[in-house]
Amino acid sequence: MAIDHLDKPSLTPSEVRSMCRTDQWPFPATASCSDGYVQANLIVLPEKFASDFRTFCKRNPVPCPLLGETLPGDPTIPASLAKAADIRTDCPSYCLYSGGKYLSTVTSTKEHWKEDSVGFFIGCSYSFEGALIAAGLVPRHVELGTKVPMYRTTVPLASAGVFSGTMVVSMRPYPASAIPQIIALTRPYSQTHGEPFAYGPEGAAALGITDKDGTKPDFGDASEIREGEVAVYWGCGVTPQNVVMGLGDKIDGIVMGHEPGQMLILDLKNADLCETDL
Repeated sequence: MAIDHLDKPSLTPSEVRSMCRTDQWPFPATASCSDGYVQANLIVLPEKFASDFRTFCKRNPVPCPLLGETLPGDPTIPASLAKAADIRTDCPSYCLYSGGKYLSTVTSTKEHWKEDSVGFFIGCSYSFEGALIAAGLVPRHVELGTKVPMYRTTVPLASAGVFSGTMVVSMRPYPASAIPQIIALTRPYSQTHGEPFAYGPEGAAALGITDKDGTKPDFGDASEIREGEVAVYWGCGVTPQNVVMGLGDKIDGIVMGHEPGQMLILDLKNADLCETDL
């Protein structure tokens, strides 16, 4: 199917996963895709690190809201998250790491999957963007058709076992006057990062971010902060990959993660996770 004839929001999660599995995914990002469904970050680790990583996620729920995990050595995504889905092939693209260093980006991790591999699924803020769009607050990267910009910060994470480091955040520029509405709209989505972690120049300074115009992100694509707008920052599920890069050879073997901005789309609906009583 030609890219011009694809309507990203109307694609079902299974359609997206099928396109990924057959190496036919045509978009640079999954933002605005499969409206109403949860998108997930991925990290795949050797089983001996799984327990510590679960604890790490529990201690850092803003950047690492854990949705579920695979059984050791089994690439099947739990049916509660996605039916008939394979973690090795059903994401648009994956990043490979070894010894804390980025190796390459691939569209399948079948050859790297091991008997002790455990995959973890972490909520992604792309999930709540449908609520922002419905309110007329279209994220800039959706408008531009690019990946959301993401930044390393100086905010320390609560450690667990070998896992320690600093948080990564995603950034969306908005008029300062819209921030109260944005907070109210995204707060219920705590399992996909929830309300903003920081915003504005003061927030950027607290995070240790020096990029004032959105053009030099550490992950994702450059954005535009226009006149009258401020940067709004959310916790980001690329945090585990950033942590892995800082651990060096403390984790042996290949570590796999999604390519930032190219997420796994689950059958789980946002409404199933949304804390509507908040």
